Amino acid sequence: MEFRASLARADLSAATLRGYLYDLRHFLRWQRGLQDAPFSPERLGEYDLIAYRQHMVAAGRRPATINRRLEALRRLGRWAHSSGMLTIDVVHDVRRVRMARNRQPAGLTDAEVHGVLRAAGASRHGLAPRNYALVQLMLQTGIRVGEVATLQVGDVTLDDRSGSLRIRQGKGLKAREVPLNATARRAVKAYLDTRPAVTKAESLFLSSRDGPMPVRSIQAAIASVVRRARTHRVPVSAHTLRHTFALGYLRDNPGKLVELATLLGHESLDTTAVYTRPSNEDLAADLERSHLNVDS
Repeated sequence: MEFRASLARADLSAATLRGYLYDLRHFLRWQRGLQDAPFSPERLGEYDLIAYRQHMVAAGRRPATINRRLEALRRLGRWAHSSGMLTIDVVHDVRRVRMARNRQPAGLTDAEVHGVLRAAGASRHGLAPRNYALVQLMLQTGIRVGEVATLQVGDVTLDDRSGSLRIRQGKGLKAREVPLNATARRAVKAYLDTRPAVTKAESLFLSSRDGPMPVRSIQAAIASVVRRARTHRVPVSAHTLRHTFALGYLRDNPGKLVELATLLGHESLDTTAVYTRPSNEDLAADLERSHLNVDS
């Protein structure tokens, strides 16, 4: 498909590309349920997009999901317009769903972090060094799970007093360097010491079959660790470890939003600023301390 080829040429990460194609398949399934004729970009109309948007809202889809799927259709519409298939840009006026972002993302408490690390370090079948290093690295750097999957041994610098990660394929294919603190360096070194004759071109994290560890395997490993840690207060995923790093960084370094954005690989400070918003726990504590909180 020509549109798929145009996406492949764009400056998109592999995960973003897969996400757009998945979202377009969802739209096509919905469209097939309404019309017998097969879909073609020439027939895309503003009404289709508005009806699809209303369908997702009525189905209770999250605003982030709806907006992501609409963005995939915007790209399709803009491509069809630039290719001459559509005489007008039908996607221009389709509104995004407003997102209520008045709360910060959920992270792990210190006690939960210790529990997850204990569970990772107790992994069976010889996976304890790998799982401990994996969880510790994500907690100490906040890098994305997709960035972890592309790391090679040569991307890691481990010295006695310093260390760093070279992220070659960040979001939008942008590279950056992330410092490694002593805690992360010790965990990664202990894991690499279990691998004989390691080369710089090898993946940093290997699966149980000694092949590169893909994103899904990393997510599954973290999910398994979390289950064994019995952490139930909030849903925990690989991205929760990134949130935990960000929240902990601002707690220890108040006001350093630009520095945090650099570490996380954010292009806009607006994205990073979500970590400065109050949590439900913060609001509850403020109310408990309120001078109006008195018994009559």
